[in-house]
Amino acid sequence: MSSFGKVFRVTTYGESHCKSVGCIVDGCPPGMKLVETDIQTQLSRRRPGQSKLTTPRNEKDLVQIQSGTEFGVTLGTPIGMMVKNEDQRPHDYSEMDKYPRPSHADYTYLEKYGVKASSGGGRSSARETIGRVAAGAIAEKYLKEAYGVEIVAFVSAVGDIAIERDFRNEQFQDLLNNITREQVDDAVPVRCPVPDIAEKMVELVGKYKEANDSIGGVVTCVIRNVPIGLGEPVFDKFEAELAHAMLSIPATKGFEIGSGFAGTAVPGSKHNDPFYQSGDGKFRTKTNNSGGIQGGITNGENIYFSVAFKPPATISQPQSTATYDGVDGVLAAKGRHDPNVVPRAVPIVEAMAALVLIDAVLLQLARTASRGLLTH
Repeated sequence: MSSFGKVFRVTTYGESHCKSVGCIVDGCPPGMKLVETDIQTQLSRRRPGQSKLTTPRNEKDLVQIQSGTEFGVTLGTPIGMMVKNEDQRPHDYSEMDKYPRPSHADYTYLEKYGVKASSGGGRSSARETIGRVAAGAIAEKYLKEAYGVEIVAFVSAVGDIAIERDFRNEQFQDLLNNITREQVDDAVPVRCPVPDIAEKMVELVGKYKEANDSIGGVVTCVIRNVPIGLGEPVFDKFEAELAHAMLSIPATKGFEIGSGFAGTAVPGSKHNDPFYQSGDGKFRTKTNNSGGIQGGITNGENIYFSVAFKPPATISQPQSTATYDGVDGVLAAKGRHDPNVVPRAVPIVEAMAALVLIDAVLLQLARTASRGLLTH
C-alpha cells in the first residue's frame, strides 16, 4: 500500500518520470507553525545532483504546500504537498520495454499489476521517497518542539569500509550521543562523520562509478530525547514499526537495532542493561545494549539502529538478461543513476524514523489522556 501510519497517516503518490510526486499527511496536530522552508531543508539533502558521486539528474525538488495550512499554521486538516518532476528523460528507458533490468523491480511490477511504468522505476524509484521526506520533516518539527527530539542519521559503511559499530565500543556510543546533522553534512559527499574513513569511502565510490558499477552501504541512525512508554505490543512494538518503516525504503536489505546481530554472541550477564537512578531523579540504564527499547516499549534511552542498502541495481555496463519473451540478450542500461545511494538515503532514514515516532507519540497521548479522564 502507499500509506503509512495510524494516527499520523502519510500517503505518497507519483512515479519516477510523471509530472509530480508528493504526499498527503492526515492527522497532523493543529496550531503548529509550518511553511515550505521547514520542509525544504530535508528535501534538499535528499535531492539528486548534490555531488560528483550522485546521479546528475538535475531536480530542484522544490516543495509546494497545497492544503492543510493557513497563514503558516497547520489547521489539523490533511496537508497536501507537491514536488514537480522537471528533469525527465523517459527516452533513456526505451530499451527496458524489452528487457527487465537485473535485480530491479521491472519484472515483479509487471507480474503483479499486469502493467508497469514505461520509464524509470515507477513507484519503485527513489523519487517516491520525496513524499516520505516531506512528511517526515513535518513530523520531526512537531517532535522537536513538543519533546526536544533529535534524529541524526549518517553513513557508517560503504562496501567494506566502515566505522566501528560494535555496541560495546565507547567511541561509537560517544558518536551516537553527540553527532549533529551539521557534522554529517560537513562530510558531504558521503555523509560519514569520521574524516579518514570518509576519504576512503569517497575513493571507493569513485572507483565503482568510473567502472560504471555500483556499491552498497549502511546508514546508522540515533534518536535522542525519546519519551518513555512508546510502542504498541505485541505486534506493533516500537522496533517492529521501525523495521517496517526502514525496510520499506527502496534498496534496503537489512535492519538491526541496539546490539543487533553482534549481541547474539554475548552472554546475558554482559548484555543486560542495569538500571539506576540518575542525579536528576530519572530511572536510567548504565548501558544501552537494548537500543532504547525493552519489551517493544521505549525506555527513554537513545534509540539507535542501522539499515543496509544494496548496490543500486541499474548500472551502465552490459549485463546478461533476457527479454520478456524469454530470449537471452544483453542490456546496457542508460539513464542517470547513483553509484551508491547511502549519502542521499540519510534524510530518508531520518524521515521514516520521525514518522514512526510521531505515530507512537500520538497513540500514547490518546491512551494517557483517556486514562486521565477516569475518576479513581
